[in-house]
Amino acid sequence: MKPIQVKIKSGSHTYPVHIGSGLIANLETLLRETILSHRPFIISNQLVWKLHGQTIGRAIPGADTILIPDGERYKRQQTVDYIYDALIRAGADRHTVLIAVGGGVVGDIAGYAAATFLRGLSLVHVPTTLLAQVDSSIGGKVGINHKLGKNLIGAFHPPRLVAIDPQLLDTLPRREFRAGLYEVIKYGMIASPTLFKKLGRELTAVFNHEPRALMSIITKCCRIKASIVQSDERETGLRRVLNFGHTVGHAIESATRYRRFRHGEAVAFGMLAAASIAETRGEFSTTDCNELGALIRRLGPLPSSNDLSIKQIINTVKQDKKIIQGKLHFVLPTGIGLTTIVEDVTSKQIERALKKLGMRN
Repeated sequence: MKPIQVKIKSGSHTYPVHIGSGLIANLETLLRETILSHRPFIISNQLVWKLHGQTIGRAIPGADTILIPDGERYKRQQTVDYIYDALIRAGADRHTVLIAVGGGVVGDIAGYAAATFLRGLSLVHVPTTLLAQVDSSIGGKVGINHKLGKNLIGAFHPPRLVAIDPQLLDTLPRREFRAGLYEVIKYGMIASPTLFKKLGRELTAVFNHEPRALMSIITKCCRIKASIVQSDERETGLRRVLNFGHTVGHAIESATRYRRFRHGEAVAFGMLAAASIAETRGEFSTTDCNELGALIRRLGPLPSSNDLSIKQIINTVKQDKKIIQGKLHFVLPTGIGLTTIVEDVTSKQIERALKKLGMRN
């Protein structure tokens, strides 16, 4: 299949998202076309580098490499300081470009380092997980966690280039791949009944990594996110719909110290909770609620949540970054492909939804 390019307009520049199998072999050419003067530093983790280091190294010969620990629990200031130290020792300057090679955690950390070091370096994303390819590598939101909550520290720092190669997903464990598919479901729920239905029809082909099926869903998600972030780069309005499933999802991740659930799995629980709340409020039909639950279950079993404390999750939700002037902005579905943002979801409604998911008081 021919490579596809999606262009995204940010407040400071327009950047291309290139999507194509085998694209990584042309990465140096794409860099030169996009960033005329650069000194590349690759930011990755040990696991990703073991899998893809030779391929990336051949594509960008002579690049410096900074490897960070693997895992959401390392998305913190100490890891960013480690990158700062390496850049300073290597003599990095404002012509330096940071190339994030990895999943969403690597992209967030490298992006935050790029946004803050020397008041801003060029950033390139080479996402190696499905979740990063369909979501986190696009849009310019970068950041790290705080001990009191997820993504509380961050910036808006759009990349100069995103290079998405579905072949990089061939080494992805099935659980990680499935975690990315929950984000695909999210895009169907917030913007595209067609995508939602398509994923249901082609799930076997997608799980088998059939190129046409994979390219199709990745491209559709990228186009949806491009449309949303171009309309609302700073998340003052429309972009907030991208948080569907993330209010409860982030709370679950934080409550379990980022060690137990993949981000996509936590978002799946968050979508189910939001759907249950909307159904109880009479804003989402039982038929659509059941359809969402059925598609999530078709992906495979979610990890057990029976021992999670409802009280702890609700307390964590109350520290969410989506609270504005004391009001929690909660994204609820009103149909397949339709959502609304409300400010009056109560703790009791959240508690009832979490009980339905099997969590304990």
